[in-house]
Amino acid sequence: MRLRFMPLSAFVVLTVLTIATASFADDLAAFLAATTKSCVECDLSGRDLTGRNFKRTRLDRAILRKSDLTDASLFRSTLLHADLSDARLSGANLNRVDAKWADLHGADLSKALLFEADLSGANLVGANLAGARLGSARLNQANLQSAQLAGADLRGARLAGARLTGADMRAVRLDGQNLRQMDLHGIDFSMADMIEADLTEADLKGANLAGADLFGANLHAADLRGANLEGANLSNAILSDAQTEGAKFEAAVMPDGRRSQ
Repeated sequence: MRLRFMPLSAFVVLTVLTIATASFADDLAAFLAATTKSCVECDLSGRDLTGRNFKRTRLDRAILRKSDLTDASLFRSTLLHADLSDARLSGANLNRVDAKWADLHGADLSKALLFEADLSGANLVGANLAGARLGSARLNQANLQSAQLAGADLRGARLAGARLTGADMRAVRLDGQNLRQMDLHGIDFSMADMIEADLTEADLKGANLAGADLFGANLHAADLRGANLEGANLSNAILSDAQTEGAKFEAAVMPDGRRSQ
């Protein structure tokens, strides 16, 4: 009988994979036991992590898909390229988290704390950010298409290059925000606070700005065709060269302080 031996190269590969698997398992167990603050590339998908304290942890490239992190603390943690799609993060503390290029599509971030969070390049398509506090957050190049942002605080946030098509931005706080030349067509901004916001050359075609507070806002050369500004406050706003064909201004307070009929 001839004995068949495993080629040396295959044996080495198998050994390395076995050791690596054991190492990942050890890292995961240590992380969950709070004896280490690093769990890079860990698979935590679908886990119940409600209320856990993960402050200042390293979760780069971790898989947290559909995990429950409700009311958990990830303060100052790193989540570079992490997968948090469909995760539950309602009420979680994500202040100053570094989540550049993270996948958060479909995630529930309602009422989450995201002050100074870095979400540059993140995928937030369809995410629920209703009531979230995003003051001074970095959302450069982030994809927020169809995201729920009703009542969110975005004052001081950086939105350069962010995609907002189809987002729900009712009662959002955007005071003093730089929205120059942004594509905001068709977005619902009803009852939003946009005091002194810079909307120069912004595309607001068909947008709903009913009841919005646009006191002192700069709408120079903005495209407001077909927009709804009924009851909006435009006191001291700049509307020079704005395109307003088909826009509705009923009961709005105009730049001169007079109420439109």
